[in-house]
Amino acid sequence: MTRRRRPLPPLPPFVGLAVLLSVAAAAVAKTDQPDVAALNVMFNSMNKPSQLSGWKSSGGDPCGGDEEWKGIECSGSSVTEIDASNNNLNGDIPYQLPPNMVQLNVGKNHLNGQLTDMFSQLPKLSTLDLSFNRFSGSLPQSFQHLRNLKTLNVESNQFSGHIDVLAKLPLEDLNLQNNKFTGWIPSKLKDINNLQIGGNQWSSGSAPPGMEKGSALGSSSGGGSGSGVNGLLIGAIVIGVLLAALILLSVLKRNHSSPASSHYIMDESGHNRSFAPLVDDGRAVNMKPLERSTSISSRTPSAMPRKSISDNEFENKLNHSRRSTDPINLVTYSSLDLQAATGNFHSTRLLGQGIIGGVYKAKYADGRVLVVKKFDPLSFSGSSDFMDLVNSISKLRHPNISELVGYCSEPGHYMLVYDYHMNGSIYDFLHLSDDYSKPLTWDTRVRIAIGTASALEYLHEACSPSVIHKNIKASNVLLDADLNPRLTDCGLAYFYEDTSESLGPGYNPPECTRSSGYVMKSDVYCFGVVMLQLLTGRKPYDSSKPRTEQSLVNFVTPQLHDIDALGALADPALRGLYPPKALSRFADVLGRCVQSDPEFRPSISEVVQSLLQCVQRTTSNRRMGGLRSISQRTDDSDW
Repeated sequence: MTRRRRPLPPLPPFVGLAVLLSVAAAAVAKTDQPDVAALNVMFNSMNKPSQLSGWKSSGGDPCGGDEEWKGIECSGSSVTEIDASNNNLNGDIPYQLPPNMVQLNVGKNHLNGQLTDMFSQLPKLSTLDLSFNRFSGSLPQSFQHLRNLKTLNVESNQFSGHIDVLAKLPLEDLNLQNNKFTGWIPSKLKDINNLQIGGNQWSSGSAPPGMEKGSALGSSSGGGSGSGVNGLLIGAIVIGVLLAALILLSVLKRNHSSPASSHYIMDESGHNRSFAPLVDDGRAVNMKPLERSTSISSRTPSAMPRKSISDNEFENKLNHSRRSTDPINLVTYSSLDLQAATGNFHSTRLLGQGIIGGVYKAKYADGRVLVVKKFDPLSFSGSSDFMDLVNSISKLRHPNISELVGYCSEPGHYMLVYDYHMNGSIYDFLHLSDDYSKPLTWDTRVRIAIGTASALEYLHEACSPSVIHKNIKASNVLLDADLNPRLTDCGLAYFYEDTSESLGPGYNPPECTRSSGYVMKSDVYCFGVVMLQLLTGRKPYDSSKPRTEQSLVNFVTPQLHDIDALGALADPALRGLYPPKALSRFADVLGRCVQSDPEFRPSISEVVQSLLQCVQRTTSNRRMGGLRSISQRTDDSDW
């Protein structure tokens, strides 16, 4: 796509002279310019700390003889070591770091947020110390490219998720203590002599078949004919054991009744109810069981292999809590219980008010915090009608969908209960944050976009028949502790007949001039409006703006393909900390989502693929290309 460029005005003589002098200075500087640019960005992203004496927000020559940058060591013209530990630094580690760096130590600071995927550009990195900070989220996939990493210390942060990405690294010292890691320790890492893993939530014993991720980062090599025969023998033995186990289970089931599945709620007669959310043509129909490997399999017990002696010895080193594999059933709450927990539904506990009722925060003495959606008593003809709704919503399981955990069904008291997410919604983060709040980084915004699109893809294409949402807006995309998106209000489309009333100004798709005008692609439009808020930091409709800027879609859409205009549209809270092409590629996807004609909008699965391709293209560009300053707006700059 052709990008429009504004012609540059002629430079005044004194400005031209300054440019020439800066170019001449760069020509004689000893330090590689990509290294200088990376340090400039790093300094800015950490809020220009005075503790890092000698550092500059632009320019400089850290490897030159006349300048001393605190904590910087060079080899020739390349920056090879950064030691900024114990300096009370805050902010983020940015996208760019000197590509020839061997050691990076930023331990014992106040750095936070999630690590970006900049590590694919650091092939020589041998020592990385991120300990005693406030980093959160999963370890980035670009860690797998650190093929020379010998020492990794991430102690005392808020990292979560699995550590499979470390399985192929040549680590000799690994400290993972006091984080929120889960899952199994890859077998290769167990051989590290200096391994510290306490204070996490590891799963015990050996990983079940297919869960050992040690080979996930690269294809395993196949053996010869002998190994194939051995594999067949082992497979036969395993199949025999499993068959025996199935026979034993079938005998036991004759004497014991099995508990109800977590995916269905039984009515008083013991039958599964069959209510389903409103689908695209307005019919309520049954749903087939929904399967998603990331959500369902984690709750399903699986056959565990017999532990070896070495496994048992290793288990003694773990400071773990066993992951529960019991099915998660919905909790039935009494109206008195929820009334007490919400302070009699006091206005101070009100989180939001919609056309179907209020949403309240419920607090318990043991520290639990839940969210209660309280329906108008006239919303249902009776408890059986409400239980149909509960049953249908309970089947919607996806990592990026807010999961139903309980309900209250009493005459005149109909409520749904969800987990509480302390980070609120996208709307809260973008529009209600104060000067002390941490803004969303570009990586986090892209992750929110992909996660939200994936949740919508699940509703549209994994559910059978397709489920329409009809109330996608920034206040309905919640953010969990790791700032991952959780789409809420799923399965309630029946109540949103008039979307102009439920969505509010700035969201309603052009085709929805009548209640029957809302179609599947209307969800895509509303998704696009939410993402435009992530891009710009603006509200969907803002009456305080000049008339031509009040509607976000109308104001932004004509500028989404103008690379110069995009820089001015980007959320100022980003402080320019995004790779140059990220904005235009992201904007291209969103521009298609908010097309006025539904026929020209992509399906949500196409949106997911476009976003993922952008990320994959970025990773490829970073592997092949050199380091560029994020301030350079060139056509070949990185995502």
